[in-house]
Amino acid sequence: MKQKFDVTGMTCSACSAHVEKAVSKVEGVRAVTVNLLSNNMAVEYDEAAVDAPQIIHAVEDAGYGASVHSAQPVRQAQKPVDHVQEEISNMKFRLVVSFLFMIPLMYVSMGHMAGLPLPHWLHGNANAVSFAFTQFLLALPILYVNRKYYKVGFKTLFKGSPNMDSLIAIGSTAAMVYGIIAIYMIGYGLGHGDSEMVSRYSMDLYFESAAMILALITLGKYLETRSKGKTSEAITKLMDLAPKTALVERGGTEIEIPVEEVAVGDMVIVKPGQSIPVDGEIAEGSSAVDESALTGESIPVEKHPGDRVIAATINKSGWFKFQATKVGGDTTLAQIIALVEDAANSKAPIAKLADKVSGIFVPVVIGIAVLAAVAWLVAGYSVEFALSTGIAVLVISCPCALGLATPVAIMVGTGKGAENGILIKSAEALETAHTINTVVLDKTGTITEGKPRVTDLVTAPGVEEDLLISAAASIEKPSEHPLAEAIVEEASARGLLLRGVTGFSAVAGQGIEARIDGKRFLAGNLKMMRENGVPTDGFEQKGETLSEQGKTPLYFAAEGRMLGLVAVADTVKPTSRAAIDAFKSMGIDVVMLTGDNRRTAEAIRRQLGIDRVVAEVLPQDKEREVSAIQQTGKKVAMVGDGINDAPALTRADVGIAIGAGTDVAIESADVVLMKSDLLDAVTAIELSRAVIRNIKQNLFWAFFYNTIGIPLAAGIFFPLFGLRLNPMFGAAAMSLSSVCVVSNALRLKLFQPRRKAVADTSAPIPATTPERVGETKSENKGENGMEKKMMIEGMSCGHCSARVEKALNALEGVSAKVDLEAKCAAISTQGKVSDEQLKAAVVDAGYEVVSLS
Repeated sequence: MKQKFDVTGMTCSACSAHVEKAVSKVEGVRAVTVNLLSNNMAVEYDEAAVDAPQIIHAVEDAGYGASVHSAQPVRQAQKPVDHVQEEISNMKFRLVVSFLFMIPLMYVSMGHMAGLPLPHWLHGNANAVSFAFTQFLLALPILYVNRKYYKVGFKTLFKGSPNMDSLIAIGSTAAMVYGIIAIYMIGYGLGHGDSEMVSRYSMDLYFESAAMILALITLGKYLETRSKGKTSEAITKLMDLAPKTALVERGGTEIEIPVEEVAVGDMVIVKPGQSIPVDGEIAEGSSAVDESALTGESIPVEKHPGDRVIAATINKSGWFKFQATKVGGDTTLAQIIALVEDAANSKAPIAKLADKVSGIFVPVVIGIAVLAAVAWLVAGYSVEFALSTGIAVLVISCPCALGLATPVAIMVGTGKGAENGILIKSAEALETAHTINTVVLDKTGTITEGKPRVTDLVTAPGVEEDLLISAAASIEKPSEHPLAEAIVEEASARGLLLRGVTGFSAVAGQGIEARIDGKRFLAGNLKMMRENGVPTDGFEQKGETLSEQGKTPLYFAAEGRMLGLVAVADTVKPTSRAAIDAFKSMGIDVVMLTGDNRRTAEAIRRQLGIDRVVAEVLPQDKEREVSAIQQTGKKVAMVGDGINDAPALTRADVGIAIGAGTDVAIESADVVLMKSDLLDAVTAIELSRAVIRNIKQNLFWAFFYNTIGIPLAAGIFFPLFGLRLNPMFGAAAMSLSSVCVVSNALRLKLFQPRRKAVADTSAPIPATTPERVGETKSENKGENGMEKKMMIEGMSCGHCSARVEKALNALEGVSAKVDLEAKCAAISTQGKVSDEQLKAAVVDAGYEVVSLS
């Protein structure tokens, strides 16, 4: 069983290391991971050998508090954020009180050194007790409001697991105790007329050091907590999107209920501008839904009956009713939040170094502090000098920076990934991704759309392309073949009406035969045309060329005469070429695995510049191919759709499931991409590299700080250079180091993905291209031939782009190709076609022209 616990009292990485060590010793515990940043612990244990109360008891024995973590519903997930704000408010109060009393304390203790006036009753040896006791009274409120350091610090010290608070508590207590002793020594000196003793102890009270240490560390903690609160902003934004209520239809009546009360099967109504409360399937109505918060895709997605909708996405326009299929913790939003939180709470292998060091760091520091104090006493220096040195070592050595170096960067990185529709399941996957040097890509659904579409039209002389598509779609509509579906969709996109057919029959291994208006139509391969005596002059060569490009040519004839040829293929996604080029520029080898035939695979390999392709591979053999690459010493990332690629995703060093994660994808992959965009896989690896680079910077500066700070505080440089560290400056330096580490990690929020709309001009599958057999295309544009690029707004689906393309191509002398992803049209013109005519054609089709160049 795996269970999460909330842990209280942890303040540094030494704390988390001690808790982890204590729980791991409990019999029956298989694995334990403690997260300092979120103050929780994930424990995997055998229920037959141990239970939750025993685990909690182990944590308490180590000097900390624990309780079973209670999962909050999504709409209540704002509570942890409120808790953070409450902690910040508490620290702010402590900070205000600390500085309110510390300022007059510093004035009294050090004002005379700067020539500032003091009240007469604090002047001279005669008033030394008043001078000392005033400082003691001013320090007391500062100690009281910051008593947490003493409660936690001494408790963990006595339990044998000292932490950062122990260092602060010991250091400040030593200063206060010395100050109290000094008051007694001043009284003794006054009573025995020893003015030298009075003068000496009046100048070495250390109350201001104790107060300043507490005040500066609280300031550092306040800034640190504020910064840490920003690390989970991405999750907070997702939580805020979830609506509080839902409008459902029950018993024929519309009622508004809390979102927690929505049940599977309920009919939920969503109006324009509202957030979708749960996952479901549209039953009635249609709309455009903004899914950018979950997928990073800025363009609203058209939704119609039968389409899936996701909780926390926004209905931009239109009214629809949908049936709830997933509610509560089962919704996609809840799963995303759980995945991101789990990743942030997990430990990267690089974090183990910091944990090992932190586990022994505090006891070693206490030993160094004691040794330094004793050494200076033995060397003949004063008690004040030795005590000051010991306190300085204690307060400068807090392992906060070391403990924060990894978890803060991991949390910001996983949050940034979620913001861009990239769900990273563990810190280990995030770290491993930066070592990837080979990426294996599935073809169907990863490089290509995974759905056939019409790519080329070749018509016979005198045959219009609309006539060819209309006839082809009418014949193919009764067929259940996927290629037939592509032709029917092309006709629908062009707004063509289909005609009724009779005498429909399928000819095995050849194609389809049917009648339209009494005329005999044939649709199939070249063999069908030959066996029926249809002349195919010119079409055979064109069909062969299309086949070499990885497309499937379909021949159509009517009454023994060729109508034309329609090529269908699984089209390459617009961003695939850019993603492959990006992988190469990062020094990553690209391999394509596909069950498709070698000719198609080779065509895509040539056109996309893929390093190597393995074709005709069965799903169960993909795992073997990934393993073979790994055996050559390569670190492999497998990118697939998460269903038939599950074994390969699991085998790879990093499995990346592309597409709005199915249950199988979430189970088998290490990284889940919410969009079917290969550039997101590039972004995932880039993000991994950025996070690991940030962690290494943090660890370097944390180690460097302690390597320089501890010897300086211990007085190593004093005999040679006269350099030693005052405890107050040590406290300031310690606080600053933690703030610097957190601030450096927050720079990851500036990370920008490479993903952008890219027109894939070199893909092997161009947009639908009309052509006539017997016509010669002129490559020379002539003196009036021009190439133009038009940016268009308003297109949201394939139907839109087809309408724009048709409107432009209807102009005489115009050949246009529209790219939906890039929102642009590449236009070639022959003759006198004005910009106004081009713009008017698009506007008349119902879209907006942004620019034309």
